[in-house]
Amino acid sequence: MSNLPECSKCGSKYTYEDGNMFVCPECAHEWSQSTENASNSDEKVIKDSNGNVLSDGDSVTVIKDLKVKGSSSVLKIGTKVKNIRLMYDGDHDIDCKIDGFGAMKLKSEFVKRI
Repeated sequence: MSNLPECSKCGSKYTYEDGNMFVCPECAHEWSQSTENASNSDEKVIKDSNGNVLSDGDSVTVIKDLKVKGSSSVLKIGTKVKNIRLMYDGDHDIDCKIDGFGAMKLKSEFVKRI
């Protein structure tokens, strides 16, 4: 029985080592052994546009004018958002309330930590 991890992409149990990488022969997914060791922790790390790690309760600013879906208004660059909540599912990482706009979800790539 192999002690190699299953493929994180397709779940195949036929992974093999190639140098310091794991490779899945079924879907061709490759990942490093150091990534496998780091992924044992259950918590996903969410970073802002500058690479700073975000956490619940942080304050951020918007780095780009963003169109608000379902509205004709625009969230302007430099808008401050306080007390964010991180979400680990879906492609919008941040749940927040913005003065004048209400509840909103943002992508972490469009904000920077204050």
